Amino acid sequence: MRYIKSSKLRLAFAKSRFKLANNSTRNYRVLHRHINGGLLTGPSSKYSPLSLTARRTIVSIIVRNLPRLLRLRYLVLGGTVTGGVAAQKRYEEWKDKLPDTEWLKAYFPQSQLISERFTDYWADFKKSAARMQKGLSLPDASWMPPTLVQTWNERKESLRDALNDLHLSGPEAHLLGGKDNISSVHKFTDREVSTNSDTARSQSSGAGGGSVRQESKQAESKDIQDELMTLQIQYQHEIDKLEKENRELRRQVLLSKTGSTSVADSKVRRSMRRSAIDMYSEVLDELSTYDHTYDTLDHLPRVVVVGDQSSGKTSVLEMIAQARIFPRGSGEMMTRSPVMVTLSEGPFHMAKFRDSPREFDLGKESELAALRREVEVRMRNSVNKGQTISSDVISMTVKGPGLQRMVLVDLPGVISTVTSGMATDTKSSIQSLCKKYMENPNAIILCIQDGSIDAERSNVTDLVSSIDSEGKRTIFVLTKVDMAETSLHNPERIKKILDGRLFPMKALGYFAVVTGRGNQNDSIQSIKDYEEEFFKNSKIFRDKLLKPSQMSTKNMSMAVSTKFWKMVRDSVEQQADEFKATRYNLETEWKNTYPGQRELDRLDLFEKAKGELLDQLVSLSQIQSKEWEDEFTKRLWDKTCTHVFEAIYLPAASSSNLGTFNTTIDIKLKQWSDKSLPQTAVDVGSNALKERYSSLIEELKKSNSNENKDTDLSITEPFKMAVIEEVFKRHQWDSKAEGSLRVLQQSCLEDRSINSRQQWEDSVVFMETTLQDMLKQADEKLNEMTGPGWATQWTSWKSRTPEQNSTLAIKHELEKLLGHEKVRKSQLSADEMTAIRKNLQMQKVEASDDLIRETWHQVYRKQFLNHSLTTAKMCRKAFGFYQKGLTPEQCGLDCKDVLLFWRVQQMMQTTSNALRQQVTNHEARRLERIMKEVLDDFGEDKVKLEQLISGRRVKLAEDLKRVRHIQDKLEEFIQCLNRDKS
Repeated sequence: MRYIKSSKLRLAFAKSRFKLANNSTRNYRVLHRHINGGLLTGPSSKYSPLSLTARRTIVSIIVRNLPRLLRLRYLVLGGTVTGGVAAQKRYEEWKDKLPDTEWLKAYFPQSQLISERFTDYWADFKKSAARMQKGLSLPDASWMPPTLVQTWNERKESLRDALNDLHLSGPEAHLLGGKDNISSVHKFTDREVSTNSDTARSQSSGAGGGSVRQESKQAESKDIQDELMTLQIQYQHEIDKLEKENRELRRQVLLSKTGSTSVADSKVRRSMRRSAIDMYSEVLDELSTYDHTYDTLDHLPRVVVVGDQSSGKTSVLEMIAQARIFPRGSGEMMTRSPVMVTLSEGPFHMAKFRDSPREFDLGKESELAALRREVEVRMRNSVNKGQTISSDVISMTVKGPGLQRMVLVDLPGVISTVTSGMATDTKSSIQSLCKKYMENPNAIILCIQDGSIDAERSNVTDLVSSIDSEGKRTIFVLTKVDMAETSLHNPERIKKILDGRLFPMKALGYFAVVTGRGNQNDSIQSIKDYEEEFFKNSKIFRDKLLKPSQMSTKNMSMAVSTKFWKMVRDSVEQQADEFKATRYNLETEWKNTYPGQRELDRLDLFEKAKGELLDQLVSLSQIQSKEWEDEFTKRLWDKTCTHVFEAIYLPAASSSNLGTFNTTIDIKLKQWSDKSLPQTAVDVGSNALKERYSSLIEELKKSNSNENKDTDLSITEPFKMAVIEEVFKRHQWDSKAEGSLRVLQQSCLEDRSINSRQQWEDSVVFMETTLQDMLKQADEKLNEMTGPGWATQWTSWKSRTPEQNSTLAIKHELEKLLGHEKVRKSQLSADEMTAIRKNLQMQKVEASDDLIRETWHQVYRKQFLNHSLTTAKMCRKAFGFYQKGLTPEQCGLDCKDVLLFWRVQQMMQTTSNALRQQVTNHEARRLERIMKEVLDDFGEDKVKLEQLISGRRVKLAEDLKRVRHIQDKLEEFIQCLNRDKS
């Protein structure tokens, strides 16, 4: 049998090795045959021994496979050793991560010592009980009155329950002998009482001794209770100590991640990786300004803090944030708009607003005061005129060691009466605002109730119960418990409130907190010390009206944070799916409505228009100098032509001699240059600059419209026009420019010398051109006053009005007067007016003096312009007479008018050159600076941007970009949550 078993083992071994080596079936069968033929033969076997060839075959097979077997053994042995080392290393790492429990030895001595001492005490107690039963038995029934026996029988069960409620376990239960020994104590007392019950009814001499024993037990119970409370406080102190060490260690870890441990290096210490709560807060900030298109509602969790006014609502938030960060007021409404506070952990206690880079150090009182002022200013600025509260959210982030991570929204306190100074709809507005936030199915409602007032005066409890009637997401907080304990005669009322049996609302949890002693200057640490001291000595705690887990702001904030993160994990993925569906709908609408066009939202269009406006400012510097000067000259003459002709040339032309003419011209030119001419030149320069810039924008619009057919230009056109209008409204020409222009203009107007023939001919041409233009205007005015001629009447089927017929008759009379008197004069005398009126009456034409004077002005202008134009043509070749200084009498030509137009022309050329230099050197740069300021102001004014850059295309692009951004942030936040889980 031994040989057979050995052969079977060999067979199994050979099979396994041949399978590993992938040998063929034929070799396996040969080996099997050889083994069966030779290896199974024993001393008494009937089989013949193996042949030499077969043995050699077996030996060669074994030799070939032996190295593989040895290598497999090494692999198995190496894997076993490596696995053992890795397991040992993993065990050592796990053991190092366990907390240090050495501090517990100070409060929990060794179990063996406790067992020995308690065993001795218990043995002594049993001996004393035995002696009491034998030698010191209870006296006869005469020592105990019947009422005491009856009382003992009634309270026997409660005493047994009290002993059972000790819930002893571990060493304590073992030392007391477990429940069996407790039951023996019960039996012992019951037996003693029942043995002496008969005699107790008849005797009353021992009543005094029973009362003393009862008082002794009460005192002993009170001592035990005090000892338990002291021990609990010691445990709490140790926990606080550990938490403080933990916060310091986490602070050091956070600082080490930044690469610096220096407190002074603020730039390095604050550049930390964003936590999950920071990402979540960014999502909520985006949703606060999101227009809920396609019914994609904001159902992300928040902790909504609601309460009656002055109920301690804001103080609870400050205790959670561990800083006095909100404005303070005595009895007046301080919270006027929602304040979203994001709490997160960080190495330094600091706060900052979402839209401001400034960070407030909450460890300094001056920074705290500045933060409170900033919050108050933001609240008041958010309230519209005539309103008391606002729905605009003020977003704030508070970081610090040991802060519970969550997002809280502080809402205005609920009021019952609208007082003077408030808007009439303040009460309803506050309730609507609170309902808006509480109706979010994932919002955690932190209901704050003032414990110092009667419960029947509460307004917020009814409001909360109307939204969350089942109390599935409501946490009730009773504030000012210290004042409630003093003012209430029945402490059981507090217990009813915190058990949910007094108010009609339900809640997940009930907490009692103390948020101060009424002193606004108390620090957070002093308030925490006062809260701890109060609950330590409080009667409602000593009498077990409150559970330890229901007390203190710390327990409350931990419970709120736990519930908050549970709600976040349960709802954030569903919200992300909703935004994904909304994104698909928006993208589909864009593809169908605006195919092939870029998705430019309002900000993108603003930046595009901003770049175009600034680029066109650069184009102003590329305009040629001559082009600028020609533009200014033309505009200046158009602005001053009427003044030169009406106020200077016509009055001087009525002079009878050359001296009076020149004197009149000099005086009027001096007055003009001193008063209005420099300012007129500045206005001309400013208007030319504005219109030139506007024309560049218009040319850009036309070129882009013809080439690209881009509709972006039409969308941004109102915005560009508004910006240009605002820029030139703010633009003021350099005040020094007016003074320098005055000097140049006076110098040119005082110059009477024409130095070359070319200048003379240029002046004559300028004069002729001007007179021809004015003559054309005068003819048009007269034709308008007198009506159409006979040719126009026949061809256009038009006729004159009665007034035009009267004007035509007046015109004929005035032309007769001018033809009779060759002397030019600008005004009609009284005799002439009378003669003209009589002539008109003879023709049965009624005309007023004003109509006659107005018609005379146009007729005289026409006659004067014709005469001056004739003189100008005759003076073209009169430069030689002027150069020789010949008088009109000597040469027969009156060319004094040419000199006037020369002086005006020189003044305009000089002024245009000065304006061009001011534009290119100063005003273009000033305009660019003003343009940037206006663009910055428009960019910050969101309301104005929405008005100027609007349309369905803009709205759709805005929604699409916002939904994508929110979805990306939600996905980033979900990834962060998944990393924390793993």
